[in-house]
Amino acid sequence: MPSTAEIIHEAESLPVEERAVVVDSLLRSLNPPDPEIDRKWAAVAKRRLDELRSGRVKPVPGEEVFAEIRQRFAV
Repeated sequence: MPSTAEIIHEAESLPVEERAVVVDSLLRSLNPPDPEIDRKWAAVAKRRLDELRSGRVKPVPGEEVFAEIRQRFAV
């Protein structure tokens, strides 16, 4: 059986799309998908999209979000 370092080296030589498949597969093996959680997240995403489309909430540009985070956690 190849060593961990050998497996990593071989994986790094794959095209980016294939590396993404390997990473996704490994992550799923650590934290298997739960259909109930996926269903709940889909409901949250749909609700948030509906709120944006209806104008009930206003989007905040990413630059503003990150600027606030940097300001809040500046040392």
